[in-house]
Amino acid sequence: MARFLRPLLRGTTYTRLLHLWVPMLITSVWIFISPETPYAPALMLIPVGLIPAVRIGEGVQAQLLLTPGKENSGISVAPSATWRDRGRTVLWLEARMALGWVTTFACVWCPVISFQLIETARGRVPDDVWVLEEASPSGWYAWLAPLPVIALYGAVVGLGKLATSTARVLLGPSRAEQLAALEERTEQLLERNRIARELHDSIGHALTVAVVQAGAARAAGDPEFTERALGAIEETGRAALEDLERVLGVLREAERPVSSRPTLVDADRLWESARASGAKVDAEVTGPLETVPGPVSREGYRILQEALTNVLRHAGSVPVRVRIQVADGTLHLEVRNPLTAAISGPGRGSGLRGIRERAALLGGRAYTGPDEGDWQVHAELPLS
Repeated sequence: MARFLRPLLRGTTYTRLLHLWVPMLITSVWIFISPETPYAPALMLIPVGLIPAVRIGEGVQAQLLLTPGKENSGISVAPSATWRDRGRTVLWLEARMALGWVTTFACVWCPVISFQLIETARGRVPDDVWVLEEASPSGWYAWLAPLPVIALYGAVVGLGKLATSTARVLLGPSRAEQLAALEERTEQLLERNRIARELHDSIGHALTVAVVQAGAARAAGDPEFTERALGAIEETGRAALEDLERVLGVLREAERPVSSRPTLVDADRLWESARASGAKVDAEVTGPLETVPGPVSREGYRILQEALTNVLRHAGSVPVRVRIQVADGTLHLEVRNPLTAAISGPGRGSGLRGIRERAALLGGRAYTGPDEGDWQVHAELPLS
């Protein structure tokens, strides 16, 4: 019994009831103006729902009254961006009006009928309620009195839940909003994984080298060996600081909106950065980069960035050939540099693994490893 009555102790039950009553205020005023056309407010809602900004107001009301206190309510507060969104808003307004009518009817008539049943059981038959106007006094009506109260409970609680579910369907994020949210989430996960890999491989390696060199120098007790060990620690620490600065740059960039992140259209900055570090970059772009979808273009930029970073880190100032091609519904990316002793086998580093993961996430594939005397990073990303 306590579980049955628990919804009556929740504030959400009454905020939802208030939400369903709001449209009835307009309807009540209209009935006084024109009682012959009670359906007119429902017709007026059709052009109102086509206004893009109305979706914002309805979304805000639904969040505050139907799902109060929930961070992820499943209800959008963005304006209608397409005619589909406008149509869903119109359907929501009509559904809200219909649910409001049913709720108001239940809240008004259920208590009245219950009271009249009790009065009839006491021998006073009402003559102003159509349900009981032909009834004869009887004590059995007292047993029926709780039924309208139970129906009222069902209307208040059930219709509130129904309104919430309907709002999530009709006022929920559109396909474009869902794609944007998914893209944002994917971008965050990719960057987090990349940061974890960078910290593990770079900082962890530097600390390991520093600890080992320091321990060996102290054990050796040789000034010349100690000098070499300190030099190794200094060089490793400097490289780790550079990697840390790069990782922090990724963290700072993660606060930017997805739409403002660099894409392949901005790839020139990668060439310039690599050339400033001493690499001889030969870049060739074929096809319209501006037609590449945003997620593919952003991930393609990251793949090129990671490939060039690996070249500078492991091969140094060497000739680098970069090829970008957009053709046949596929984005082809290729970075090649002479194979050196520092890169002598198949790629196993986290950066190269990240390249393959980015490509796989977009339904494409990537190959990293030796190829005809060169080190090659080749990725194919579908544009659809």
